[in-house]
Amino acid sequence: MHSALDTPAAAAAHFTGLAATGERPLSSALTEVTLDDGRVVMVKRADDDRAARAEAAGLRWLADAGTVRVPELHGHDAHWLVTDRVATGRPGAEAAERFGRDLAALHAAGAPAFGAPPPGGPEDAYIGRAPMRNTTGPDWPGWYAAHRVLPYVRLAVDEGTLSPAEAAVFERVCERLPELAGPAERPARLHGDLWNGNVLWGADGHVRLIDPAAHGGHRETDLAMLQLFGCPHLDRVLDGYRRHTPLADGWTARVGLHQLFPLLVHAVLFGRGYAEQALTTARTALRH
Repeated sequence: MHSALDTPAAAAAHFTGLAATGERPLSSALTEVTLDDGRVVMVKRADDDRAARAEAAGLRWLADAGTVRVPELHGHDAHWLVTDRVATGRPGAEAAERFGRDLAALHAAGAPAFGAPPPGGPEDAYIGRAPMRNTTGPDWPGWYAAHRVLPYVRLAVDEGTLSPAEAAVFERVCERLPELAGPAERPARLHGDLWNGNVLWGADGHVRLIDPAAHGGHRETDLAMLQLFGCPHLDRVLDGYRRHTPLADGWTARVGLHQLFPLLVHAVLFGRGYAEQALTTARTALRH
């Protein structure tokens, strides 16, 4: 079934109630649309209805916590998602520390279970362009192994990106997760895809988060992903976080464990280089 909203401008007008006066494509999936009151919104083309529902539900769930800011969501359908554009500025140390505090408060807002999707979000969701199942589990080590590590190992083996012998390295990590995972934690409300590209430094001094793959998880996973690809003023972000909510002893030694998930997702999407990085990380975890 095709949407009657066949252009980004039509989608923007439908969900904001204002006429669109201009379009500026940023990529094949993202367009800036100017409205007749001068505001600019971002219109994202969704791959399918589940992708749009998952992202919209995630943005609402993060916003409901009243902590880290997200762009206002104007609406979505099976093909389009319309949000405010964020006016960006330079990353600053003060904004970084505030972001850390707000992120800790977001995590503390909690989730019903590990793997719980946002209210209204589909169980079969996405992280980037990779499938991600939000199936719940009673404890983090078992859930993380079953739903965040092993599915991507299997996909990578099927694609020939990992060999069966290499897959066994990740299986050994999963077997040892109960002892490697550190103290038990309550399910946190995660952004879920917290790499630097999804962190927008607002011109007003407040960070906004975009493109969530939100679910209930372990708070160290968001922090590990933030560290994986670098983040401006990361030390200040972590300082702000720990001032709000201390991290459990040994958290720095567990960063690689939590990075296995995004590294394996990248291996599935982008190939062997990330598979090798994930293998190195898994082998390092086994030495602990």
